Amino acid sequence: MHGNPTAILVVAAALIAADGRVCLQRRPEGKQHGGLWEFPGGKVEPGESPAAALVRELAEELGLAVAPEALAPCGFAADERVVILLYACRDWSGEASALEGGAVDWFAPSRLATQPMPPLDYPLAGTIEKLLAAGSI
Repeated sequence: MHGNPTAILVVAAALIAADGRVCLQRRPEGKQHGGLWEFPGGKVEPGESPAAALVRELAEELGLAVAPEALAPCGFAADERVVILLYACRDWSGEASALEGGAVDWFAPSRLATQPMPPLDYPLAGTIEKLLAAGSI
């Protein structure tokens, strides 16, 4: 990132169900990374805080209502073009549905990184697995 001050800031959520499974969404075919599983979220718009962006994205993509205070920062991943801020969330209203196409499913933490994912989602999956195993989130 040193040579690229215009990296895209992206937020993502590890939605953790009462039984410990974590929500991933599959990107619609035809989009970048189409068919791959990822943590739900999206780009932070100009003038938007990361938490506000994630609340908006979860409503738009999954139909979930999340309060900003329900989001706990828990990790990040970056390359030369993108920085992803990952938040854990255990409290929301609604049923997760793939409103923009693709699919939604819930996975045991140990199965997250076994799914086909965009490159930056793999370290995030490892972070969530470790934090859940340690009881830290």
